[in-house]
Amino acid sequence: MSDTPTATEQRIPVTVLTGFLGSGKTTLLNKLLRRPELADTAVIINEFGEIGLDHLLVEKSDDEGMVTLNSGCLCCTVRGDLVRTMSELFLKRSRGEVSQFKRMVVETTGLADPAPILHTLMTDPLLASRYRLDGVVTTVDGVNGSSTLDNHEEAIKQAAVADRILLTKVDIADAPKLAELKHRLQHLNPGAPFHVVATGEIDPNAILNAGLYNPESKTADVKKWLQAEAYEGSHDHGHGHHHHGHDHGHDHKHGDSGEQDPHDVNRHDDRIRSFCMTFDEPMSWATVAAAFDALVTYRGPDLLRMKGILNVKDTDKPVVIHGVQHVFHPPATLDAWPEGDDRKSRVVFITRDIGESTIRKVFASFFDAEKKGWGQEAEKPQQP
Repeated sequence: MSDTPTATEQRIPVTVLTGFLGSGKTTLLNKLLRRPELADTAVIINEFGEIGLDHLLVEKSDDEGMVTLNSGCLCCTVRGDLVRTMSELFLKRSRGEVSQFKRMVVETTGLADPAPILHTLMTDPLLASRYRLDGVVTTVDGVNGSSTLDNHEEAIKQAAVADRILLTKVDIADAPKLAELKHRLQHLNPGAPFHVVATGEIDPNAILNAGLYNPESKTADVKKWLQAEAYEGSHDHGHGHHHHGHDHGHDHKHGDSGEQDPHDVNRHDDRIRSFCMTFDEPMSWATVAAAFDALVTYRGPDLLRMKGILNVKDTDKPVVIHGVQHVFHPPATLDAWPEGDDRKSRVVFITRDIGESTIRKVFASFFDAEKKGWGQEAEKPQQP
């Protein structure tokens, strides 16, 4: 149940590159693979359809590291293909049959919900021992992005779960519409830094190493990973815990029901909420695990992404948690708290049709139950 930065950073980092059809993923990948920072990169391209074509558009000096999955969208039916492909590439790397790639990029089809890929990377024991998720990078078309977000919920989810958002085709985009799109993306996912991309050019360092572990310093960079300051705004107090977060309640949404204004039926992102909750006091692992279990049981599909650092009783070390919908990565224990950290627990939520108040109530109910002594006879939880 435990992990260390040293063990994790030695695994091969995987960047998931997603974005809707025509948003410029292939152009971007073409340019990136010419850069020395990605010289030792293996690429897996997932395509929709029986015949793979996109890989013919991607230039790479070593084709042995290029794999195309033609089984359709990366959904439940082809997870096995992804596991098999990544495992085989790792074995070939170990045997010297392919170059000693140091990172991997998985490019998804533009129609794909990225969640199943993240589920696979987080839960498959074979992959988890060899690879780690470095980050989700999502391309958004600067010209057609607004209409795509209006009409395709998949595009909303791709942007909502991103660690980095890349705004493409900005050189030919209408300036006022581009400004509106930027504002919309910032509200949709305030914790994801976004960068503008013209003709597919971007500094690789802007999108690489977006995960928890910094390969240069060999340490965990929690603040960069959480981007918690992006959510800070309102403050609330309750049940001895201090929560602060920013709940982007759009004008067209009312409560947690998911109902939208009938005059704006295509605004899929009005269903998305992004906020950060903090907790002043150390918490029992059994209690916080039970609260997350309840959320997953009843609202799992709508927990688009969740990540945080916890101050857990019975240990002086911080515990890192990361979940996508109903799937949670095993908790990881870091060697030490980040320098200057106040040791408050912080959890970032990106949800669909779940307001911050609902999640607060769930946690409050479990904290209250703990105070009243419920479940004291339960088996003592294993220290994360």
